[in-house]
Amino acid sequence: MKNTRRSFIRIAGAASVGSLVLPQIACKSDGAAVVKKGADAAKVAMDMAKPSLDAFGIQLYTLRDVIPADPKGTLKKVADMGFNQIEGYDGAQGMFWDMGHKNFKTYINDLGLDMVSSHCNIRENFEEKAGQAAEIGMKYLICPYIGPQKSMDDWKKVTDRFNECGAICKKEGIRFAYHNHAYSFEAFSGQIPHDFIMDNTDPDTVDHEMDIYWVVTGGADPIEYLKKYPNRFRLCHVKDRMKDAGDERAATCTLGTGIIDFPSILKVAQENGMQYYIMEQERYDNTTPMDCAQDGANYLKNIVFA
Repeated sequence: MKNTRRSFIRIAGAASVGSLVLPQIACKSDGAAVVKKGADAAKVAMDMAKPSLDAFGIQLYTLRDVIPADPKGTLKKVADMGFNQIEGYDGAQGMFWDMGHKNFKTYINDLGLDMVSSHCNIRENFEEKAGQAAEIGMKYLICPYIGPQKSMDDWKKVTDRFNECGAICKKEGIRFAYHNHAYSFEAFSGQIPHDFIMDNTDPDTVDHEMDIYWVVTGGADPIEYLKKYPNRFRLCHVKDRMKDAGDERAATCTLGTGIIDFPSILKVAQENGMQYYIMEQERYDNTTPMDCAQDGANYLKNIVFA
């Protein structure tokens, strides 16, 4: 993939289709959808068609300002919102919120929740984490962030570590994945680091979690990557981007109110091997984390793929 920093995305109004210059956000040159089309058309489609997702989850980092004080109560509310899957993160109380992995599993099972994956620190006790994840039936451990690297040799060390983690997870009967940020889609030493990561990790042991927000923010096209690397992206973060955000990076918003065309992107994702759809939000303008979670659940309950 060439590093073409396209700066035009299509945004359709309620009555007509227009265009808007938004630096840093890309779409395919052949017109594949990256941002959503007219809200009226989407509403009509939703009214006429059956919702497309039977299961969907939430990354608990969305609730990072709430859950530490009351993990059990927060998880109960998550289940009541309509989520049936959760993705954890490796915070101060660990992936299992100081309950121990088996007790945590029992508790969420009683709520009707399935912990399909967790982000974790892959540099500390990874073998132990993989064993615990496997014991309670999790599907994935995920590296959430590796950071920009200073050389292609450093990127090679990153992919080597990912392959090591993949082998550890395979031994335990689970999978390993990497969650992208914007930096891996920005040209470096004549290459796109994310292409290097995809091409140099073992598809038998290493999958990928596409954070759609960060792909778009990094100037790439989610649809293009889904088609270029079929069956490599098995999980995704369904995270929306504010309208008129421009170059701002920290611009997440309530799911369904931003610019990203999830019905089109998720349809292509499903056609190319996507298995898990996980909402995430990191910014809460004029709202709260819990309200955003409920809004996200409602959106995913009713989404109809284009």
